[in-house]
Amino acid sequence: MLRITQIKISIHDELSKVKNQVAKKLKIRPTDILDFRIYKESIDARKRGEINFIYTVDVTLKDESQFLTGKYKNVAPSPDLTYKNPKIGTRKLSHRPVVIGFGPAGMYAALLLAQMGYKPLVLERGEAVDDRVKSIDAFWTKGELNPQSNVQFGEGGAGTFSDGKLTSRVKDLRGRKVLTEFVNAGAPEEILYKAHPHVGTDLLRDIVKNIRQEIIALGGEVRFKTQVKNFKISDGQLRGLILTTGEEIAVEQAILAIGHSARDTFSELYADGVKMTAKPFAVGVRVEHPQEVVNRAQYKAFAGHPRLGAAEYRLTYKASNGRGVYTFCMCPGGLVVASASEACHLVTNGMSEHARNQNNANSGLLVQVFPEDFGSDHPLAGIAFQRELEKKAFELGGGTYQAPAQLVGDFLKDEPSTAMASVTPSYSLGVKPTDLSALFPDYITEALREALTGLDKKLHGFAMADAVMTGVESRSSSPLRINRDEESFQSVSTKGIYPSGEGAGFAGGIVSAAIDGLKCAEALIGAFSPVGE
Repeated sequence: MLRITQIKISIHDELSKVKNQVAKKLKIRPTDILDFRIYKESIDARKRGEINFIYTVDVTLKDESQFLTGKYKNVAPSPDLTYKNPKIGTRKLSHRPVVIGFGPAGMYAALLLAQMGYKPLVLERGEAVDDRVKSIDAFWTKGELNPQSNVQFGEGGAGTFSDGKLTSRVKDLRGRKVLTEFVNAGAPEEILYKAHPHVGTDLLRDIVKNIRQEIIALGGEVRFKTQVKNFKISDGQLRGLILTTGEEIAVEQAILAIGHSARDTFSELYADGVKMTAKPFAVGVRVEHPQEVVNRAQYKAFAGHPRLGAAEYRLTYKASNGRGVYTFCMCPGGLVVASASEACHLVTNGMSEHARNQNNANSGLLVQVFPEDFGSDHPLAGIAFQRELEKKAFELGGGTYQAPAQLVGDFLKDEPSTAMASVTPSYSLGVKPTDLSALFPDYITEALREALTGLDKKLHGFAMADAVMTGVESRSSSPLRINRDEESFQSVSTKGIYPSGEGAGFAGGIVSAAIDGLKCAEALIGAFSPVGE
C-alpha cells in the first residue's frame, strides 16, 4: 500500500475527484487503483478568496515498486498503524482486575482488558446512559440535581455530554485504535480522517452503550450506581474495595479512572495515604457568539458553504500579568449546559450535537491558575478553590441554578449587565445578568478583559458587545495529579492502583484519556496473566 500526500481539490469539487487526482499524479487510470481510502483531510484557507481541501490517501496498486523509485513526489510506503496487543505477563492474578470509572480512560482500559481475556469488573458511580439522560434532563429543565449521575458522572464520563471532540495533540499510535473502536461502535467513519473529528453528544450516547455491550460480550461486567467508598490498603498494596452498597471486593489490581470531579474519592484516597500533588489548571467563563459571526470570521465569503459546516476556533493569549488565557472545548452550533455535580454549586460546560446546528457557538475562555494561587500546596487545595468559585457563581445566579451572565461589552466597560441583548443565552435554566468581576479574583478578571480585546484581533467579532459570558467554567481539568511510576503505571505509594485519565492528571480530552486508559491496561496486562490461566 502507498501513502500519497498533498492531494488538493477545490471546495467546489466533489470528493470523488480525489481519486482522479491520485491517478493523475501517478499517471495511471482510476481503475488501476485496487483499494483507495482517505487517511487525512484538512482545510487550507490561507489564500484570500480561496479554500481548498488537502488529502493524504492510502492506495493499493498491482505493482507499487515502480512508484517508490524517487521519481514520484509525496509518495511513500504506507506505515503500519495496526494496534499491537501487549504481551501477557507471567504473574498470576488471584482476582479479576477492577476498573473504577467508566469515562474514556476507564472504558478503553476495560475494553482492552476484555479483549485480552481478563474479564474486568467495571464500577461506575453514575447511571447507564439512558437513565443518565433522564437525570440530566430533570436538572436542565427543573433544576433537580442528582449528585451521583449528572454531566460529570455516569456512563461515558463528562465527554458524553460535550461536543465529542476527538482531536488530540498526543502523537501516539494508540489514538488510531481509539478512533477505530469508536467507528466499530457506530461513529461515522469520517472521524478516521477528518483533521478535527467530532462525534456529537447525540451519537456518543449510543456509542458508549455499544462499547459497554462489547465489554460484557467478552466476559466483563459493568455495574452502575456503584461507588467505591473505601480502599483497603496494607503494606503499600491494594487489598480490596468497600462499595457504597456495603459489598467488599477482594482485588489486587485496579485501574483508577474516576474523572476530574470525583472530589469525595480524591479525599478518601488522600486519607488512605495515596500520593498526590496539586497542579495548575484553569478557570473562567463560557463565551457565546452567534455561529454566523464565527463562520464569517473564519471563512469570509465561503461562510455557510455546505462542505464547511459550522466554523471552529482555537485561540490563545498571554496577558500582561503573565497569565495564559485560552479557549477550551469550543462547541460550534452548540449549547452552554449546567454541569454541576454538587448541590448549591454552579458549573457550566459546552455541548454540541453531531449536526452542530444550534444558533450559537460557545467556548470556555479560561485563565491559568497555579498552586501558589490557592495559598497552599496541599493536594486538595485546588478543589477548595474550585468549590469557592462554584458557590459564588450559584449565589450570583440567585441560588436557583440560574447562571450569572454578563455582556462582553459591559464586562469590558466594568459595568454590570442588567439585561441580555441580541445574543440569546442557550443555558437552559436561564441566566441572571450581573457583574462577573464579583466572581473572580482580580488577576482573573484582568486577564479576561485583556484577552477579549486581544483575541478579537485574531478572530473578528470575538469581543462583540452583545456576546454573552456565562460563569463559571471550573472543571476544564483536574486540579491534582495522582503520582504514578513511569514504568509500571502504578501509584508511587500504593501498588495495585493505576491512576489513569483526566482525573488522575494525565490527560485532557476524550482521546488522550482513552489513550491513557490503554496504557494502564497494557501495563497491567504486561505484568499479570488473567485469573485461572
